[in-house]
Amino acid sequence: MTLHISSERRVSTVFKQAARLFIAAGGLMIAAKSQAQTEDKPTIILVHGAFNESASWEGVIRKLPDDYRVIAAANPLRGVKSDSSYLASLVDSIKGPVVLVGHSFSGMMITNAATGKPNVKALVYVAALAPDSDETANDLLSKYPGGTSGSSLGPPVDLGGGAHDVYVQPEKFHAQFAADVPASTAKIMAVTQRPIVDTAFGEKSGTPAWKSIPSWFIYGTGDKNLPVETTLFMAKRAGARKVVAIKGASHLLMVSHPQETARLIVEAAREAQSATGANTLVKSAGGR
Repeated sequence: MTLHISSERRVSTVFKQAARLFIAAGGLMIAAKSQAQTEDKPTIILVHGAFNESASWEGVIRKLPDDYRVIAAANPLRGVKSDSSYLASLVDSIKGPVVLVGHSFSGMMITNAATGKPNVKALVYVAALAPDSDETANDLLSKYPGGTSGSSLGPPVDLGGGAHDVYVQPEKFHAQFAADVPASTAKIMAVTQRPIVDTAFGEKSGTPAWKSIPSWFIYGTGDKNLPVETTLFMAKRAGARKVVAIKGASHLLMVSHPQETARLIVEAAREAQSATGANTLVKSAGGR
């Protein structure tokens, strides 16, 4: 038996196939445009400090817009140079602009890791240290009176070679670090805290990235670890774009005030995105 397919039917089939290809191509173009828009937004890297861990950023992560890529990095807390190098390697693995956000001791890391990294467009210090060249954490923590974290530390764990791991005594964690955080949350944080090697506090910082990268600061007026005067001194020295004070907030203000913390991070990210877009336009114009 011989089947005869009419020319009309063949033409109809061809049009249907062409329509499918057109729709598929359109979908790819939309997807590509959407991906490009996402890639234009900076990646936000959140870095925890001493006596803490990356889950402390959970509240902030929930408040950040979904179209930002967010990484809560695990900070080794083994030393300023080694931790900064580790963070710098993470930055190098990311295509596109980056916003580095540091809490507490990790301000030392973002200050050093971002130096010489053209894709880092903004630094956000959340109750964090912002050292200058050759400055140590001990230098900053002792610059003004008021910090009482030393009295909350437990017996050091001997690591050999003169180095020790230090922890906060669990029973003192809530009052010292997280007075405005629910007791049940503070209890979990005390148990899951990561120690820091004590030699890190006396390690000198390198060339600070805040001299060439815009910075934002946020702190709590009820912080018992980092005196308000120290934060204001560092922010002024860094020429901060904005400084936000949260009345009564503790050292762990990103846990107790995630909305305010996220809002400042987004503000920095948007400015970073605008700067990146402007640079792209300049390069494009120069290339014509």
